[in-house]
Amino acid sequence: MKTRTRLLLGVVLGLLTGILLGWIVLPLEYVDTDPSSLRADFRTDYVLMTGEAYEGEGDILLSQMRLAALGPQPPAEIVAQAIAYAEENDYGEADLEILNNLAIGLRSISPTAEIEAP
Repeated sequence: MKTRTRLLLGVVLGLLTGILLGWIVLPLEYVDTDPSSLRADFRTDYVLMTGEAYEGEGDILLSQMRLAALGPQPPAEIVAQAIAYAEENDYGEADLEILNNLAIGLRSISPTAEIEAP
């Protein structure tokens, strides 16, 4: 009985110490992470937000600059990947329409224009 109590006490103290260190004393901080490191779902959300901004502002060049932050791929390809992901994961019709409008807007500008990531 005494050994069990010590073992249980050691496990509880170890867990509490780990939580205290991990959450309060030395929490993990992400600083200045690159948008190109986003997971596919967050990349799609980023592209969707860019599309929403494009609908509000109507500035396709600004949208192209925002998409350039996601990596060296052409912005139209980034949007195409986002549309494919959105269709596979049951995004709403309104979201798909926004993404399609962004893709159409990108096709309306010169395909040779290259914008560097900020």
